[in-house]
Amino acid sequence: MKELVEVIASALVDKPEEVVVVETEDENGIVLSLKVAPEDMGKVIGKQGRIAKAIRTVVRAAGSKGDKKIMVDIQ
Repeated sequence: MKELVEVIASALVDKPEEVVVVETEDENGIVLSLKVAPEDMGKVIGKQGRIAKAIRTVVRAAGSKGDKKIMVDIQ
């Protein structure tokens, strides 16, 4: 899942070298923390959060085979 988020975010931003995804696991499931350059934050979130919502939907669908819940946190 980490690689999927990296590929999607890198395609959206102007500075793909600053895209960092950190995967952590807790009792609730897997949390993917996405960090991008401050000037690229708007491109990852989108108008009214549409792109962020789409990224979360794709990741959730890709991880639906597993037992754990997958969440994407954009920082």
